[in-house]
Amino acid sequence: MGMTRREFSLSGTVSIFGLMTGVPPIDFRTRASGENNFDLMKEVNKYRKIDAYATSNMTLDQIKDQIDFADRLSIEKMFVGMPMLPIKATPEEFRSINDKVIKGVKAYPDRLVGEFTINPTYKKEAIDEINRCVDNGLVGTRLYNQVKISDPLYEPIIEKLSALKMIVFMHGECQLGVGGYRMKYDAGKLTSTSTPEDFVAAAKKFPDANFQFAHIGGGGDWECMCKTFEHTPNIYVDTGGSNNEENMIDFALKYLGEDRLFFGTDNSYYQSVGKVLASNLNEGQKRKLFFDNYNALLKKGGFGVN
Repeated sequence: MGMTRREFSLSGTVSIFGLMTGVPPIDFRTRASGENNFDLMKEVNKYRKIDAYATSNMTLDQIKDQIDFADRLSIEKMFVGMPMLPIKATPEEFRSINDKVIKGVKAYPDRLVGEFTINPTYKKEAIDEINRCVDNGLVGTRLYNQVKISDPLYEPIIEKLSALKMIVFMHGECQLGVGGYRMKYDAGKLTSTSTPEDFVAAAKKFPDANFQFAHIGGGGDWECMCKTFEHTPNIYVDTGGSNNEENMIDFALKYLGEDRLFFGTDNSYYQSVGKVLASNLNEGQKRKLFFDNYNALLKKGGFGVN
C-alpha cells in the first residue's frame, strides 16, 4: 500500500532531520502503533536510584506522597532536608528545622536519610548541633545562603564535616547575565549567596572535603556551573530540578566526567528521571549517575546503601 501525502511529508521531514543532525531517522508510524513494544516504565525501573536531593516540609502527608513517587520510580533512598528559606537561621531556628527532619526520618527509617542545617555565624552552636544531629542519625548538610561557602566562618564547619567524611551539600546560584557569567546580585540575591567561584575557592582550600552543588536543573546558568567546576575534582553536582533543557546532562558529562554526577529530584520526580533517560549517556554512565557515584562517597563515611 502506498503512502498518503501526510505520511510522505512526515517521512521526508524525519529523513532530512536525520541528514542534518546525524541522528538515525525514527519511524514514528511504528512507534505510534506500539509495534516495537517499548516499555518506558520498565526502562525507568531497571536502574537503582538514590535521590541525593529530596526536599520536604517533613509533614507525614508530604512524606507519604514523596515515598509514593519513589516507589513508582525505583528510588530506594531519599536524602532529605527541609527547604531553607532566606531566614537568619538563628540557633533556635536551625535546631527547630533539624528536629523536624529527625522526626520525619524516624517515621520512615528505611526510605529517608536526614540532612541537617546550621549557620556558621554561630560557631559553638553550629558545632554542637552537628554533634547532636549525628547522634540522631543525620548524615549530611542542607546549607543555604546565610554565609558564603568560601567565608572563613565556614572553615571549622568544613573541617568538622570532612573529618566525619560527610558531603558538604550547599545551594549556590549562577544567574544568566549579559556580557558574562558572573551572578548579578541586583537580581534580588543576597550578597552572601555562594557562586560557583565560591565553591571552587572552598574546595581548593579543603581538597579532602567533598562538596555537592545543589541541582544544576534548578535554574540559572548550568553551563557556567559545569565549566567553573571542571578542574575541581572534589565538587560534585546533582542533576535535579524542574528545568529540563536539552543537553544539560550531556554537557555536565563532558565537563565533569561520569563520576561526578548525582541523581537528585528536588521534588521534580518524572522530570529528573526523564532528563537522564533522554540523554546520550550509556548504560554504565546512567547507573553511575542514578546510584553508584553518590553511594561511593557515602560509603567513605559508612553511610552507604547496600
